[in-house]
Amino acid sequence: MNRLGKTDAQLAELDVLALLRDGLGGDASGRGELFGDGAVAAAIALERVDVLARSVAFLASVVRSGGPRYAASLPEPLPSSAQTDVVRPWLEAAVSGPDEQVARWLEAVAAVLALRASTDQTR
Repeated sequence: MNRLGKTDAQLAELDVLALLRDGLGGDASGRGELFGDGAVAAAIALERVDVLARSVAFLASVVRSGGPRYAASLPEPLPSSAQTDVVRPWLEAAVSGPDEQVARWLEAVAAVLALRASTDQTR
């Protein structure tokens, strides 16, 4: 359970697509939720398909260089098709957002993944 009392199961139920749309739309409260609970929810979803933090960090650099539309157009923006199936809808939902903000969110997701991996001895 995190400090706000949400379990991984509760966070995993969050709609990351909706959080992306709201958070990239300019609303400060939506952005806070996107970079907070949304980043954790995304990390949990990516953990379930064995994504490494460095893969998400690399994807952030791709978004920073070419934008989310370019990243979404790649055959596999993450190493496997199962991983791509998770992240592609997020990239597609983020095409109207500022590239830098999308890249920073992906970096936040990568940081959460790295932190969770470092504290989970079973991974």
